[in-house]
Amino acid sequence: MGSDIGANIRRLREQRGWSQARLAHEVCQAAQVSGEPVGRQEISRWETGKRTPREWLPFISAALAVPVDALRAALPPAAASPPTLADFLPEGDPLSPQPGNGRRIGMGQVDDLQQRVHGLRLADDVLAGGDLIRPALRELRSAVKLFREGSYSGDVGRQLLRQIGELAQIAGWIASDAGQHSEAERIYRLGISAARQAEDHTLAGNIAGSLAYQLSNTGRESEGLTLAQAALNDAGADAPPKARALYLDRVAWAHTRAGGTDHGQQAIRALGEAGQALSEDTPGTESPAWLYWVDAGELRVMESRVYTELHRPLRAVPLLRDVLGEYDATHTREMALYLSWLAVALADGGEPEEAAEVAERVITLSADVQSERTAERVRVVLGRLQEYADVPEVAALLEENQAA
Repeated sequence: MGSDIGANIRRLREQRGWSQARLAHEVCQAAQVSGEPVGRQEISRWETGKRTPREWLPFISAALAVPVDALRAALPPAAASPPTLADFLPEGDPLSPQPGNGRRIGMGQVDDLQQRVHGLRLADDVLAGGDLIRPALRELRSAVKLFREGSYSGDVGRQLLRQIGELAQIAGWIASDAGQHSEAERIYRLGISAARQAEDHTLAGNIAGSLAYQLSNTGRESEGLTLAQAALNDAGADAPPKARALYLDRVAWAHTRAGGTDHGQQAIRALGEAGQALSEDTPGTESPAWLYWVDAGELRVMESRVYTELHRPLRAVPLLRDVLGEYDATHTREMALYLSWLAVALADGGEPEEAAEVAERVITLSADVQSERTAERVRVVLGRLQEYADVPEVAALLEENQAA
């Protein structure tokens, strides 16, 4: 019953285009209470079935303008069982320990692995997937072997699984950037399993969101949206604000790639909720170290890309200029990617000459980057500029890059 009520609350809220914070406010208004004893986190707990809003049901029904019975109504089997991250685990159990007396593993080895994972993550900031794929896979194989063949205490085992999950996230990202999508998917699913076994649901959501991002970008938009939403739902209201902002960013992108007016509206709504989540990251709020890169600037990056994909250049171009003006030029791959969206947005805005100028920078930067993502963006930009093939600057660019 609790899960049915939660699913109905979520469905009715989304039909109205309300955020969880908006519904919390409306419920408190309906109850005529001050101080808002019901907040966004409580709404999330109701929607995920972690709590049942027994005494609040009349006020929820009043806020949503539906009878209480509509909240209690049983859902069809498909609606009652939304996908969870458990549906995306790898077949079999690649992390099952092997019987035997392997060498004893202590926290020292786990700390060493943590440092190597962090180093790999920092390297990914400035190097592309093609440069890092071999060391990333080597580290992952070594870590899995350590877990399967070693002997350790329960606490050390959980920490080792957590590091395997973190390593799988960055190794999967690197493999995806190198164009090895099947390998990346296999790695991501392994990472989800490791994080769940370590009971680190925040990390599991991050890995699942990374896989959702890949699926959305490789022709599997429906699967990407399902997984991005599952990652957000499974994490729940207790996930750190930065993590929720990241999950919502991935949901926004998945809706954008799914296409259609309704998905576009859902994407913009998710962007707004991501900003709200990040605003809750006040001083003293604890977050995992791997969330160091999630900030207001990163949200602006996603916002600019969403508006570009939705063909709203008046919103996209200023955002992209703002992002590029602050970005570290040593991050060549990211500069090329963000410039590629700027080129597309300028073309959408009827500025083909400037779009061609930006496109040339994209091509120049991409030439020295071993990244399938930048190569694909070059193809997208040149394809978009075909509409302006009669403009001299565009014609010269297209002729010079016929092979691409």
